[in-house]
Amino acid sequence: MKVLVVGGAGYIGSHVSRELLDRGHEVTVYDNLSFGQRVNLFPEAGFVEADILDPGALSRCLAGGYRAIVHLAAFKAAGESMTSPEKYAANNIGGTIQVLNAASAAGVKHVVFSSSAAVYGEPQYLPIDEDHPLNPENFYGFTKLEIERILGWYDKLRGLRFAALRYFNAAGYDPAGRVLGRERNPANLLPIIMEVAAGTRPSLRIFGDDYPTPDGTGVRDYIHVTDLAVAHVEALEHILREDRSLTVNLGSETGLSVKEILEAARRITGQEIPSVTAGRRPGDPAKLVSSAERARKLLGWERRHSDLESLIATAWNVYRREAAP
Repeated sequence: MKVLVVGGAGYIGSHVSRELLDRGHEVTVYDNLSFGQRVNLFPEAGFVEADILDPGALSRCLAGGYRAIVHLAAFKAAGESMTSPEKYAANNIGGTIQVLNAASAAGVKHVVFSSSAAVYGEPQYLPIDEDHPLNPENFYGFTKLEIERILGWYDKLRGLRFAALRYFNAAGYDPAGRVLGRERNPANLLPIIMEVAAGTRPSLRIFGDDYPTPDGTGVRDYIHVTDLAVAHVEALEHILREDRSLTVNLGSETGLSVKEILEAARRITGQEIPSVTAGRRPGDPAKLVSSAERARKLLGWERRHSDLESLIATAWNVYRREAAP
């Protein structure tokens, strides 16, 4: 099957591209390289360097005859979205509309969309399932929710079947070591820890150590990026087979605290990894844990790499390449 992976040179996109290639699909990556990296491109895949805000480029690309699109091109820094909403509205919402319009014009009827658990906002109960109230607390989460709603209308009006995949916290790297591009300016915990371990960042800031959790630090649900990639392909196969859209959570269903991850990283990397404690950040809940039961039932999806050891060891395999002696 011929698949266009929009944002396929990025961290998650490159793993999705790799999984599609491993399963024998014909892949073209569409990426403007603002966050994606050439080192994440595979020789077996085609590559179009262009922006989702360029409708002409999208139309020319999709004229090549694609069965499906996997859309992962979005700005994702929640804090920045609150200070630069125009940037996030234009790229995330406006860019997705351009992708969907080009898909509709080209007769592409299947889209897998990279959504986010940020659509839920402050947890009303745990674990969070897909029926949880939708009340995003940052503009980034709002853009993801708005795109899901737009997809629903394209389903009704254009027969476009979609899979909206609500990620929790993606972490780790390809266990076979085939994806090597480190995230640029990361805002997530594990890549920041890896930068400190590699000596490219002085220390880790722990935001709050007085939460009502076993060790006082925030607890989050971390899902290995390879397990995420597998879910994308299984979701695509599902909407092709069933001719029905779906929305599912993708998470590990277990919680890991900041201190748990930090101590495990110190042990696995053999590095000191200095840390300093700061105050809580506004809006950070004490605990976030997913329910991924729907993904298991509908997709037959299994998590194979999302244990703490694998999350850290596969990430360190990439970051230690640039570690100071």
